[in-house]
Amino acid sequence: MSKVVLARASQSLLHCRQSSLHIHHRPTLSLIRHGSPIRNITPRYASTAQDVATNSRSIVTRLKNIFYGASIVLVLGFGYLYITDTRASFHQWLVVPALRMIYFDAEEAHHAGTAVLKALYSFGLNPRERGNPDGAGDLHVEIFGHTLDNPIGTSAGIDKNAELPSPLLALGPAIVEVGGVTPLPQEGNPKPRVFRIPSQNALINRYGLNSEGADYVAMRLRQRVREFAYKMGLGIDEEAERIVLDGEAGVPPGSLTPGRLMAVQIAKNKNTPDQDLEAVKGDYVYCVKHLGKYADIIVVNVSSPNTPGLRSLQNVGPLTQILTGVVQAVKEVDRKIKPVVMVKVSPDEDSESQISGICEAVWDSGIDGVIVGNTTKKRPDPIPKGYIMPSMESSLLSEQGGYSGPQMFERTLSLVKRYRSTLDQGPRIDSSTSPQSEKPITGLPSGDSIESPLIGKIESDQLKSETSLIKGSLGRNSELDTVNLPVSPNTPSEFTPGSPIAASLSSRNSKVIFATGGITNGKQAVEILNAGASVAMIYTAMIYSGAGTISRVKGEMRDEIRKR
Repeated sequence: MSKVVLARASQSLLHCRQSSLHIHHRPTLSLIRHGSPIRNITPRYASTAQDVATNSRSIVTRLKNIFYGASIVLVLGFGYLYITDTRASFHQWLVVPALRMIYFDAEEAHHAGTAVLKALYSFGLNPRERGNPDGAGDLHVEIFGHTLDNPIGTSAGIDKNAELPSPLLALGPAIVEVGGVTPLPQEGNPKPRVFRIPSQNALINRYGLNSEGADYVAMRLRQRVREFAYKMGLGIDEEAERIVLDGEAGVPPGSLTPGRLMAVQIAKNKNTPDQDLEAVKGDYVYCVKHLGKYADIIVVNVSSPNTPGLRSLQNVGPLTQILTGVVQAVKEVDRKIKPVVMVKVSPDEDSESQISGICEAVWDSGIDGVIVGNTTKKRPDPIPKGYIMPSMESSLLSEQGGYSGPQMFERTLSLVKRYRSTLDQGPRIDSSTSPQSEKPITGLPSGDSIESPLIGKIESDQLKSETSLIKGSLGRNSELDTVNLPVSPNTPSEFTPGSPIAASLSSRNSKVIFATGGITNGKQAVEILNAGASVAMIYTAMIYSGAGTISRVKGEMRDEIRKR
């Protein structure tokens, strides 16, 4: 029995060993039999290779993303620097034509351009002068006790309601004139009222002093001052406003920018009777009371061609009465340093008696200077000489309104010389007995009549005679001194870099001149300054050349100075 049990146990053990050997060798035999030992031995290596390939592709993808991202950032960065630089030709050759194509009406294009500029400024994307091109001091000008960065300004009309003084100052001018502002809101003349003459780079406008009114504009300027005070850490209340307006913040209270000034142009309402001088004076005084403390310069507009009867206020008597009222109102402005006062006169009042009468009113009233030039009701000949204008543009010349463009330059240059010469002769010795003081200026046009061709066109021989007259006047300084007549030092023989071209107007014996009308390049600006102006102002040139106009003009001035 035991033998049987042992035999069975041996067989079971043998069977187990054989089974074990069979199971152990089956995978090997099977692998060898199918010839695929690598298939089961290398999955780990295959997975590693796939991971390497995947990682390589991931690295390449990441590098591509970094490259594309960096490229986008660089393009956007350089694009931002380019588009927001006033030197970029983009502003003249793309923005201006685009606005003309999109907006056929010139006024709509202007509103669109100013709205875009205002929006860009709020996001810090507005065009501006990069660096400090005026830092060398080669264009510095000293007027009204301030040293300005340069002698270039922008005329009123670009920013009628003081929405853009800061964006405009960022474009590079040292003077920005806003307005004209009337006491009460008024719509101006019916539309359309602005017309382009592209072949002449000129405009005809009959806005009619459209304005939001002195109260609304004053509120906007007050908000601007308080926002500036807040950024300076002074707060946003009345005390912060007072600190800025009294000059304790270290900037001019109007421009809020060192080396720059802001002028506010004021005018009477259209429905105020011209014959009621007290009412007319009251309009200007009202504007001063509301706007004076936010301005560095108050400009009295009596020369708009689009308000019937306004230019008649340039008669000696009415003009003296209005300016005297404005000066008195300025003295009452609630600010430590009062704004200075200038009067803007028409280029069409160009007879000797008219110029003499205006200068007499300037001296008698005690204002600080004159802005020579405005739009003209006359129609100059096309340039170049002999050019035949397209019929569409030619038909626009019959539109009523004030004309502005490059053709005005020679006339402006002549008027600056004549005003400089007359103002330098000082006030009349005995104005109370002078027949001229009682004699009104005659021949003043009223309404919107059009005179064509340009009356009093400047010919070369006339320019020569006027130049000799001016030289003679300047050569009589010793004679003038013997009768104690002040001679202004504001008439430079030549604009010289690095030195002020006009003396400080803190002196009572000097009257400053700003010039506007037809100035389109740096060479013309230098000519205007050498003729006796302290600031050359630009308007229409900016409409056709865009945001880079001021930078271009200043660059051309520097080139012109180096040539001389």
